[in-house]
Amino acid sequence: MTATGLDVFDKTTQTTNIWLNEIMADLGNDRQVAWHVLGAVLHALRDRLPMELSTHLGAELPLLIRGLYYDQYQPAQQPEVTRSLEAFLERVQEGLKNIRPVDSVDATRSVFRVVAHRIDLGQSAKVREALPKDVQALWPESVGV
Repeated sequence: MTATGLDVFDKTTQTTNIWLNEIMADLGNDRQVAWHVLGAVLHALRDRLPMELSTHLGAELPLLIRGLYYDQYQPAQQPEVTRSLEAFLERVQEGLKNIRPVDSVDATRSVFRVVAHRIDLGQSAKVREALPKDVQALWPESVGV
């Protein structure tokens, strides 16, 4: 018997917990913080990417994380013209303001690592290449599964 009665919900919950566990391994054992970090970085990333690439990335995400990714999405305002690492990190930090202090560089590196590890390698490369060079430096070059 499944926990929810629907395999798709059980699978996405399990996958989401794997992602959160990987973030917690980097940033501390607090699931709420990991969830907020994931959302803050994904929102900054989503809003920086061209809409088509942003949509393709969203399609790669597990169902629960996809919901987080699209939460408060305003496609008419995308992409943001974030040309610097500082502007990107400010956007991440804005999403982290209601939790315990977390360094936005550490948060971004952690989420980028998990995303790069968990999505298609080709899609990962496209996302990385769409970012400004100084933001790309936080994205892992390649990650083996």
